[in-house]
Amino acid sequence: MFGLGMSEILIILLIVVFIFGYNKLPEIGSGLGRAIQNFKKASNEPDEIDVTPDNDKESKEKKD
Repeated sequence: MFGLGMSEILIILLIVVFIFGYNKLPEIGSGLGRAIQNFKKASNEPDEIDVTPDNDKESKEKKD
């Protein structure tokens, strides 16, 4: 996994727990999961194009 061994992963996990605290880990995990889910959703959806006519331009053209 990314060239990391088990000892490196444990050290990183201990540093994260030390910095953020044990109680904040579920919040961080759920926030990260939601961010990844929204990114995947946005990358899979096609771009939306607004094709509604501009009524202001049409009303000005009719007056002229």
